Amino acid sequence: MAEIKDPENTIIIELKDGPVTIELLPDVAPKHVERMKELARAGAYDNVAFHRVIDGFMAQTGDVEHANMEKDYNPRRAGTGGSDKPDLPAEFSNVPHDRGTLGAARSANPNSANSQFFINFGDNHFLNKQYTVYGRVIEGMEHVDAITKGEPPANPDRMISVKVAADA
Repeated sequence: MAEIKDPENTIIIELKDGPVTIELLPDVAPKHVERMKELARAGAYDNVAFHRVIDGFMAQTGDVEHANMEKDYNPRRAGTGGSDKPDLPAEFSNVPHDRGTLGAARSANPNSANSQFFINFGDNHFLNKQYTVYGRVIEGMEHVDAITKGEPPANPDRMISVKVAADA
Protein backbone atom coordinates (compact mmCIF):
# COMPACT_ATOMS: atom_id res chain seq x y z
CA MET A 1 0.00 0.00 0.00
CA ALA A 2 1.31 3.43 -0.95
CA GLU A 3 2.21 5.74 1.88
CA ILE A 4 -0.35 8.55 1.68
CA LYS A 5 1.26 11.66 3.15
CA ASP A 6 -1.66 14.04 2.54
CA PRO A 7 -5.05 12.27 2.27
CA GLU A 8 -6.79 15.55 1.36
CA ASN A 9 -4.56 15.84 -1.73
CA THR A 10 -4.55 12.19 -2.79
CA ILE A 11 -6.96 10.60 -5.29
CA ILE A 12 -7.75 6.88 -5.51
CA ILE A 13 -9.07 5.72 -8.88
CA GLU A 14 -10.53 2.22 -8.92
CA LEU A 15 -9.86 0.48 -12.25
CA LYS A 16 -10.86 -3.03 -13.38
CA ASP A 17 -7.43 -4.38 -12.39
CA GLY A 18 -7.08 -2.51 -9.09
CA PRO A 19 -6.61 0.88 -7.45
CA VAL A 20 -4.41 3.71 -8.70
CA THR A 21 -3.19 6.16 -6.05
CA ILE A 22 -2.43 9.68 -7.27
CA GLU A 23 -0.64 12.32 -5.23
CA LEU A 24 -2.01 15.73 -6.23
CA LEU A 25 0.26 18.77 -6.46
CA PRO A 26 -1.64 21.71 -4.90
CA ASP A 27 1.53 23.82 -4.67
CA VAL A 28 2.03 23.47 -8.44
CA ALA A 29 -1.53 23.72 -9.82
CA PRO A 30 -4.01 24.65 -7.06
CA LYS A 31 -7.01 25.34 -9.34
CA HIS A 32 -6.67 22.01 -11.18
CA VAL A 33 -6.25 20.10 -7.91
CA GLU A 34 -9.33 21.81 -6.44
CA ARG A 35 -11.41 20.96 -9.56
CA MET A 36 -10.41 17.30 -9.49
CA LYS A 37 -11.32 16.99 -5.82
CA GLU A 38 -14.63 18.83 -6.37
CA LEU A 39 -15.64 16.52 -9.24
CA ALA A 40 -14.43 13.39 -7.41
CA ARG A 41 -16.44 14.33 -4.32
CA ALA A 42 -19.53 14.89 -6.49
CA GLY A 43 -19.11 11.40 -8.01
CA ALA A 44 -18.80 12.99 -11.46
CA TYR A 45 -15.80 10.83 -12.48
CA ASP A 46 -17.40 7.50 -11.51
CA ASN A 47 -17.99 5.24 -14.57
CA VAL A 48 -16.29 7.67 -16.98
CA ALA A 49 -14.58 5.97 -19.95
CA PHE A 50 -10.96 6.18 -21.01
CA HIS A 51 -11.92 7.50 -24.46
CA ARG A 52 -8.41 7.98 -25.92
CA VAL A 53 -5.62 5.58 -24.97
CA ILE A 54 -2.45 5.67 -27.07
CA ASP A 55 0.11 2.94 -26.38
CA GLY A 56 3.40 4.41 -25.18
CA PHE A 57 1.87 7.89 -24.87
CA MET A 58 -1.07 8.38 -22.51
CA ALA A 59 -4.55 7.36 -21.30
CA GLN A 60 -7.16 10.14 -21.42
CA THR A 61 -10.42 10.27 -19.48
CA GLY A 62 -12.56 12.66 -17.47
CA ASP A 63 -15.27 13.74 -19.96
CA VAL A 64 -18.03 13.82 -17.34
CA GLU A 65 -20.51 15.19 -19.90
CA HIS A 66 -20.36 12.52 -22.65
CA ALA A 67 -18.31 9.58 -21.36
CA ASN A 68 -20.21 8.30 -18.30
CA MET A 69 -20.76 4.68 -19.31
CA GLU A 70 -23.75 4.35 -16.95
CA LYS A 71 -25.67 7.41 -18.17
CA ASP A 72 -25.89 9.17 -21.52
CA TYR A 73 -22.66 7.54 -22.79
CA ASN A 74 -21.94 8.73 -26.31
CA PRO A 75 -18.78 7.14 -27.76
CA ARG A 76 -18.81 9.53 -30.74
CA ARG A 77 -18.87 12.58 -28.45
CA ALA A 78 -16.66 11.19 -25.68
CA GLY A 79 -13.69 13.50 -25.34
CA THR A 80 -15.57 16.62 -26.51
CA GLY A 81 -17.17 17.58 -23.21
CA GLY A 82 -16.30 18.80 -19.76
CA SER A 83 -18.20 19.59 -16.60
CA ASP A 84 -20.74 22.30 -15.83
CA LYS A 85 -17.93 24.29 -14.16
CA PRO A 86 -16.01 27.07 -15.94
CA ASP A 87 -12.78 26.25 -17.78
CA LEU A 88 -9.55 26.62 -15.83
CA PRO A 89 -6.61 28.93 -16.54
CA ALA A 90 -3.36 27.18 -17.45
CA GLU A 91 -1.07 26.48 -14.50
CA PHE A 92 2.11 25.58 -16.37
CA SER A 93 5.16 24.73 -14.27
CA ASN A 94 8.61 23.19 -14.40
CA VAL A 95 7.23 19.78 -13.35
CA PRO A 96 8.02 17.50 -16.32
CA HIS A 97 5.52 15.19 -18.01
CA ASP A 98 7.23 12.02 -16.76
CA ARG A 99 5.76 8.52 -16.71
CA GLY A 100 2.84 8.45 -14.29
CA THR A 101 2.18 12.18 -14.17
CA LEU A 102 -1.34 13.53 -14.48
CA GLY A 103 -1.88 16.24 -17.07
CA ALA A 104 -4.86 18.46 -17.81
CA ALA A 105 -6.40 17.76 -21.23
CA ARG A 106 -7.55 20.84 -23.14
CA SER A 107 -8.28 22.22 -26.59
CA ALA A 108 -5.84 24.42 -28.53
CA ASN A 109 -6.67 27.21 -26.06
CA PRO A 110 -4.25 26.87 -23.10
CA ASN A 111 -7.00 28.13 -20.75
CA SER A 112 -9.60 25.52 -21.75
CA ALA A 113 -8.90 22.65 -19.32
CA ASN A 114 -12.02 21.59 -17.44
CA SER A 115 -12.57 18.01 -16.23
CA GLN A 116 -10.55 15.86 -18.64
CA PHE A 117 -7.10 14.60 -17.79
CA PHE A 118 -4.51 12.10 -18.97
CA ILE A 119 -1.95 9.86 -17.34
CA ASN A 120 1.38 9.60 -19.15
CA PHE A 121 2.56 6.06 -20.01
CA GLY A 122 6.09 7.34 -20.66
CA ASP A 123 8.22 10.46 -20.34
CA ASN A 124 6.47 12.93 -22.68
CA HIS A 125 8.70 15.94 -22.24
CA PHE A 126 7.49 17.53 -25.49
CA LEU A 127 4.35 18.42 -23.44
CA ASN A 128 6.36 20.29 -20.78
CA LYS A 129 5.10 23.84 -20.08
CA GLN A 130 2.28 23.32 -22.61
CA TYR A 131 -0.09 21.25 -20.46
CA THR A 132 -0.69 21.60 -16.73
CA VAL A 133 0.77 18.81 -14.57
CA TYR A 134 -1.15 18.44 -11.31
CA GLY A 135 -0.51 14.97 -9.97
CA ARG A 136 1.55 11.80 -10.14
CA VAL A 137 0.78 8.11 -9.73
CA ILE A 138 2.46 6.82 -6.57
CA GLU A 139 1.01 3.30 -6.73
CA GLY A 140 -0.88 1.20 -9.27
CA MET A 141 0.79 2.32 -12.50
CA GLU A 142 0.65 -1.32 -13.66
CA HIS A 143 -3.17 -0.95 -13.65
CA VAL A 144 -2.89 2.19 -15.81
CA ASP A 145 -0.61 0.28 -18.20
CA ALA A 146 -3.36 -2.38 -18.55
CA ILE A 147 -6.06 0.09 -19.74
CA THR A 148 -7.52 -0.98 -23.11
CA LYS A 149 -5.86 0.95 -25.95
CA GLY A 150 -7.57 2.74 -28.85
CA GLU A 151 -8.75 6.08 -30.22
CA PRO A 152 -11.43 5.33 -29.12
CA PRO A 153 -11.07 1.80 -27.72
CA ALA A 154 -13.70 -0.60 -29.11
CA ASN A 155 -14.58 -1.65 -25.54
CA PRO A 156 -13.23 1.14 -23.34
CA ASP A 157 -12.21 0.72 -19.75
CA ARG A 158 -13.66 3.12 -17.19
CA MET A 159 -12.86 4.70 -13.89
CA ILE A 160 -15.12 2.60 -11.65
CA SER A 161 -14.82 5.14 -8.84
CA VAL A 162 -12.73 8.18 -8.05
CA LYS A 163 -12.37 9.25 -4.43
CA VAL A 164 -10.36 11.73 -2.38
CA ALA A 165 -8.36 9.54 0.04
CA ALA A 166 -9.50 11.66 3.00
CA ASP A 167 -13.08 10.54 2.25
CA ALA A 168 -12.34 6.88 1.48
